[in-house]
Amino acid sequence: MKILLKYLFVLIAIGGINNHGYAQQAAAGKIKVVLDRNFPDPTVIRVGHKYYAYATQGGNNGKTMNIQVASSADGLVWKYEGDALPQKPKWASNTHNFWAPDVFFDTKLNKFVMIFSADPNELTGKCLAVAYADNPLGPFIDKGEPLLKGKGFQSIDPKGFVDPQTGKHLLYWGSDFQPLRVQEMTDDWSAFKSGSSPVAVVYPGKDKTYSNLIEGSWLDYYKGIYYLYYSGDNCCGDKANYAVMIAKASSPFGPFVRLGESNNSLNSAILVKNEMYTAPGHNSIFQDEKGNRFIAYHAIEIVHQEKGRVMCISPIQYKNGWPVVSQ
Repeated sequence: MKILLKYLFVLIAIGGINNHGYAQQAAAGKIKVVLDRNFPDPTVIRVGHKYYAYATQGGNNGKTMNIQVASSADGLVWKYEGDALPQKPKWASNTHNFWAPDVFFDTKLNKFVMIFSADPNELTGKCLAVAYADNPLGPFIDKGEPLLKGKGFQSIDPKGFVDPQTGKHLLYWGSDFQPLRVQEMTDDWSAFKSGSSPVAVVYPGKDKTYSNLIEGSWLDYYKGIYYLYYSGDNCCGDKANYAVMIAKASSPFGPFVRLGESNNSLNSAILVKNEMYTAPGHNSIFQDEKGNRFIAYHAIEIVHQEKGRVMCISPIQYKNGWPVVSQ
């Protein structure tokens, strides 16, 4: 927390320099890397006085980690912890793709909940799944069957959200050139609520850039407004073209208004590439103990793309009704 607050001070009053060189980075407008290894689609949460980050499947010392996890005492210096889902679900025991975990603590269940994506054994298309743990490091145990099966990669990139106004448990997800969707879930996150149905909230192809494919939903609630973060449109590879975009609504079901729609720019991006890092995206939002907000995301170092998608964290604030990222 002290380091995070120092980080904010440095960004506001560029002077001095700490051991991580963030003053120089801020002055140059650099994307701020905190875990310089392949750690895609990061979700960061705070538990007491510590932070935990979860990421898509990756390797460590020649071993595959189904869901990567790291920890930090201050949000800047991170320790790689290994695999939060060491035991594959039975329905995905023969596959090797575990994607984009969303992790949070449910106070009523007194459990950590992980919602993630995986390829089923029959390889029909990616599935959404739910797992539970007593410890933020895991091991998370899958509930025994997929939450939702889908064609292609429609059923990926989940985000669980408890509406502070109604207490409803909601799940956002989507990709594969389809709209992002939300649907109400049961209070234990094990199934979609009976009688509910998915609602489309944001559609692809509505902005000039980064909009061909949209994914990576993340919902944040601030002063009565629901802010839906999402990313598009190509996360990876030599032609990676990715950015974080934003839309907002007065209800978690929408209708959501995109930034590019609101200001008539047809550009809803709030976090884009710079001269050193490209394809920043698939973010999460978290707060320190003082309530300061931060955005965690991945990016690709242009001259060292072999590293993969490294984890980055930047301060973020709401100004004039929209989030602004300090790079």
